[in-house]
Amino acid sequence: MIDLYIIHGWTYTVEPWRDTLAILKKNGINVKMLHVPGLTEPSSKVYAIEDYVAWADHEIPDGAIALGHSNGGRILLNLCAKNPKKLKYLLLLDSAGIYEPSLRKKIVEKVAKVGKPLKKIPLLDKIFHRLTGSTDYSRAPENMKKTLTNMLASDQKLDLAKVETPVFILWGKKDTVTPPRQATAMYEKLPRAELKFFNDWTHAPYISNPEGLAQAITTLMKRIKK
Repeated sequence: MIDLYIIHGWTYTVEPWRDTLAILKKNGINVKMLHVPGLTEPSSKVYAIEDYVAWADHEIPDGAIALGHSNGGRILLNLCAKNPKKLKYLLLLDSAGIYEPSLRKKIVEKVAKVGKPLKKIPLLDKIFHRLTGSTDYSRAPENMKKTLTNMLASDQKLDLAKVETPVFILWGKKDTVTPPRQATAMYEKLPRAELKFFNDWTHAPYISNPEGLAQAITTLMKRIKK
């Protein structure tokens, strides 16, 4: 079987990956899903990107093939920028890592200040975060709120030109979390990258289209191993 290491995104359970992983296994791919500290592996620590890079470097053997989704992609991009020889191939799925100074973020911050008193009421708190789009932040414990802030800030320092690893970028055209323009920006900055868009994929195709995602990954893995 072909080994593939996966670092998931900002989620507190990998259960939604179940169908995709089952299909990959059936297709002869041995997936090793890594549990990110503070997310699917409990931790009270506040993490910086350097902490996650050290963790990933320890968990993934040299010369491996790894896939990162969203924040997982951010971690692996930073790992490969620091150690270009670490991975044989890197697969990115709707990856984070592109810094965009956003007017929307500024608006959200201002609305957040106004809405602070509402957070004392649980139902209004949920509505508030749904309206502002900050659900990841609202669900996070205090240490992970600070960690998320650190992750977003780290994108300003990430130099994609240092990633010499061959990279395959898989991206959903319906992704509204890391929109397609970020895929194009990533592709243009990476020295050795291929980019493929999928018309019906959202930010989390392992939920919206597990069969299609598994097939796309399988096709790449078989191509890599030829």
